[in-house]
Amino acid sequence: MSRPAGNIRLKAARLAAGYRSQQALCDAITRQADAMGLRGVAVSVRQVRRWESPAPPWPQPEVAQVLTRLLGQTLEGLGFTPPWGTATAQPGRAQQRLTAGSGFPTELAAVPVENVAVEQPASVGLDFEAVTQAHRHLYWSVAPATLYPAVLAHAGLGCALLPQTRQGCRRGVAVALAESFLLAGRIEFFDMRQPERAQDTFLRALQAAGEADDALMGSAILAHAAFIPGWSRRREDAVERLTAARTYARRGRASGLFLAWLDAVEAECETLCGAPRTALHLIGHAEDMLRAGGDHPTPVWLDWFSETRLAAFKGNTQLKAGHLPQARQTLQQVLEDLPPESAKQRRVILADIAAVEAAVGRPEEACRYAALALDQLSLTWYATGMDRVREARRALAAWRHERCVRELDDHLYQWGTTVSALQR
Repeated sequence: MSRPAGNIRLKAARLAAGYRSQQALCDAITRQADAMGLRGVAVSVRQVRRWESPAPPWPQPEVAQVLTRLLGQTLEGLGFTPPWGTATAQPGRAQQRLTAGSGFPTELAAVPVENVAVEQPASVGLDFEAVTQAHRHLYWSVAPATLYPAVLAHAGLGCALLPQTRQGCRRGVAVALAESFLLAGRIEFFDMRQPERAQDTFLRALQAAGEADDALMGSAILAHAAFIPGWSRRREDAVERLTAARTYARRGRASGLFLAWLDAVEAECETLCGAPRTALHLIGHAEDMLRAGGDHPTPVWLDWFSETRLAAFKGNTQLKAGHLPQARQTLQQVLEDLPPESAKQRRVILADIAAVEAAVGRPEEACRYAALALDQLSLTWYATGMDRVREARRALAAWRHERCVRELDDHLYQWGTTVSALQR
């Protein structure tokens, strides 16, 4: 007989917040209580262990106040059942609350546990997965502002369906729900540059992956969550999340491609934190993993990484390390190898080549590549691409009075791009 899974919601929230051990959560609760002016609030590892058991006790009021503030969710969202019982779920509660006139949600639906009142047929799981797959494909060409509300609405539907499914159908819905939340978080972070909202969304994704007990999906979510502290130069937090991601990858029997992607994520975090040599070592290891292959298949949802994408990581790292001839060669090859549907990545590569040309003292070439990137961005916004264009422009400061740079500024600071940048 299999053991009860325990309170995976709280455990997922703890890991997503960066607390790898139960003791780390205890320490964080003490610090948070002090910051809130609540003296004498402390919990033991034994208490946290009870909270993560299949029947977690309801926390004391002051502890509950600290715990919800620390992890950013209600107690029910963290897997606790009120001692006075749970109210009957209303359909509207699983839907996204929308800001008036904005079309964007202000609160995400929580991932529910099994509580079957109306059992859905097995075909529901396949239908829900089919829409998730369609969104996965649409991400590469549809404008994020257009796709994002649809992805979140679909995730809200998944939260409503999950309590009405059982066994294999439930697992299929949970996996697809995790992927939907992951896609929403990617849009929030990479396309819209909203890291705080992405953090919450990745947490929902991790909860759904826990419901499905899908270790590889959990690893992918944790690795994406590592980008958030990595881009904020918080290296230790990024490394902790990547350590958790690698742990889940081992459980899930990851393919060589998947493990190479984890190396690439860590390499980018190391580059952003000022350690490009370490990053180049990680990329070298990723290249070895790709050459070696492996016995395990790559999940179909991992469509954001390939050998060409690894080379893109490498080119940017070579640029940051000052290996300019190598960076130019690598990035030019990536530009040739990118498939037509990789428009978002093409913008990033064009901007990186512009930065290389600026670094070697060729401002006209740098401006030409930056302008090509801006032309692409004017068609579909991509915050990461714009960030790279700005980096290239900063590298052109010594030539700011040159005609080519002024023309680039005219292009960079058009009404549309300026408003889009300030909105984000």
